[in-house]
Amino acid sequence: MRHSKAGKKFSRTPSHRKALLRNLAKALLSHGRIRTTETKAKELRGVVEPLITLALRNDLHARRQAYRVLGSHSLVKRLFDEIGPLFVGIPGGYTRVLKLAKPRLGDNAPLAYIELTRKQGEDVVPAKAKKPAKTVDIAPVAVPASVVPAAESPVAEAEESPAAVETAVEAESAVTEAEETPAAADEADEASASQTTDSQKN
Repeated sequence: MRHSKAGKKFSRTPSHRKALLRNLAKALLSHGRIRTTETKAKELRGVVEPLITLALRNDLHARRQAYRVLGSHSLVKRLFDEIGPLFVGIPGGYTRVLKLAKPRLGDNAPLAYIELTRKQGEDVVPAKAKKPAKTVDIAPVAVPASVVPAAESPVAEAEESPAAVETAVEAESAVTEAEETPAAADEADEASASQTTDSQKN
């Protein structure tokens, strides 16, 4: 089983390998682009990108952690003041590896460029905001007048004036009162009885 064998050894001791990657990281942060072998470029990403993540934090503890790797105050200042602001709002992917077509002369090792994805002087594009959910416009449905009752129709209510409504209510109340009073009912019965007696006499 392959325990504790992460990363490439480069045929070097641990101290030599650490010094190699630190020197490559210093060169990349100083120049923005370097040429090296493809394997070294891929391993270098694991050193440089965490440094840029520290630069995005931009506090004292992050600067001390970056100084442990770079060992240069001027380079730490450049990392935090110039390179870090270029990647605000970007969650990773700070470097890219571009493979070269021709290998290195002598040992035929495949070569590649490793560079920062953003350079100084470029317009910093803010991170894309999430698009709002699409809304569907629904056209209002016209309801025919035959479906809506006349009493409930807002047009009919608007056309009736308050005075007309009051007169109609008074007339209905007068009719109902005349029908409900017993005296009026008795008078109507007497009138009908007298009419029948008169007709019988004739």
